[in-house]
Amino acid sequence: MDELGTVAWFLGYGFVGLTGLAVVEKFIPLFPSYVLLMLLGMTVPDPQSLIATIAATTLGSTIGACCWFGIGRTLGGERVARKVGQYGKFIFLSPKLYERLTNAYRRNHFWVTMTGQTIPTARVYLALPAGILGLDFKIFSVATLLGSMLWNAPFLCLGYVLRTSEYDPFRAAFWAAVGLVGVETSIIAIVAIYRRRMSGRSSRQGLPVKQE
Repeated sequence: MDELGTVAWFLGYGFVGLTGLAVVEKFIPLFPSYVLLMLLGMTVPDPQSLIATIAATTLGSTIGACCWFGIGRTLGGERVARKVGQYGKFIFLSPKLYERLTNAYRRNHFWVTMTGQTIPTARVYLALPAGILGLDFKIFSVATLLGSMLWNAPFLCLGYVLRTSEYDPFRAAFWAAVGLVGVETSIIAIVAIYRRRMSGRSSRQGLPVKQE
């Protein structure tokens, strides 16, 4: 079964299927999440169904994050770090990214969790260090719910608008997806360049000054 066939299979089960699809997306990325959400939005027939779709996907995303939270809580820091080193590359979770996500929780737990749900890749794995650190589950789940809604709703609405617009919905969706991927790629490149420059600057500042 291909990716679109898998999505169609989940859609056949209505609200429960949408919730399940959002849970699976937290573990097996069928598409970039914003592309998947936009495609789901294009299947929505009316505003009432759009609200239900937002609710279902938000619930599913929260359940998926809670599963990652439970995995982190159960395995503990050392075992998770070993597993990330061994298998992280297969799920796009490098040891460096895992370390950055863990360090992020040195700041406000609620805001880090909520805003983290709006950042690609981080929104999937941020719950893992949250579980390891034993954050308050109620705060974590509420922040995740709000963050997931902030992430899911705009892309679902975009898909719905494209479907009901006067333009060819598939062509419009294609170019919208290309644009979103381009924006994400640009942001990643800018961040990588910035970090490289900051690292180089720190290295130069740390060099001993030669005395003549």
